[in-house]
Amino acid sequence: MVMDDEWKNYKGDKVIEAKACEIKSLVMDDEWWNTIEYLLRCTEPIVSMLRSADLDCPKLHPIYDMWDTMIEKVKVIVFEHEGKDLITGQSNVFATIQGILMARWNKSESNGLRRLAPNEDIEISQNRLKCFQRYFKDPNDLKKASLEYGTFCCGNGYFGEPHVIDAMGYEEPLSWWANHGINAPLLQSLAYKLLS
Repeated sequence: MVMDDEWKNYKGDKVIEAKACEIKSLVMDDEWWNTIEYLLRCTEPIVSMLRSADLDCPKLHPIYDMWDTMIEKVKVIVFEHEGKDLITGQSNVFATIQGILMARWNKSESNGLRRLAPNEDIEISQNRLKCFQRYFKDPNDLKKASLEYGTFCCGNGYFGEPHVIDAMGYEEPLSWWANHGINAPLLQSLAYKLLS
């Protein structure tokens, strides 16, 4: 567009002509394009992490690893661009980027990303008890459901097995309960009702 003859021959407001010349010089400047490329490389790990996290499946547990990996990738890009050593070098640019990212991360933590565990949150515990009382009318079933929940919540017995814990990361909740809920049949039946 800026190379077009009509652009060159444009006569109008001096301010607009000055801006047009400035735009043309920027678009034609290799250094400007190098800066754009650098900025895109810096944001690529951030966008990649966001894309990975924005799926409709359980993802909270790998978010922390993805976060650390993303920060490291940004650091490598900045330090390579500035020609600094990754271990001993210091970068004001990286410190600024990291500060912005950490402020955003901490903001999301205070908005609920790192809430209390369900068994430590009073409101959730009270509502869970109400839910159990509604679903399990028989006092013996209610007692068994509470015991099953305690076993599940503490990761005791079968629920503490590494493959069971690992499966929480990649299986959909309904599938997980179908595959691993046999040791807590009352919770499993409740999961089927709530997740189906």
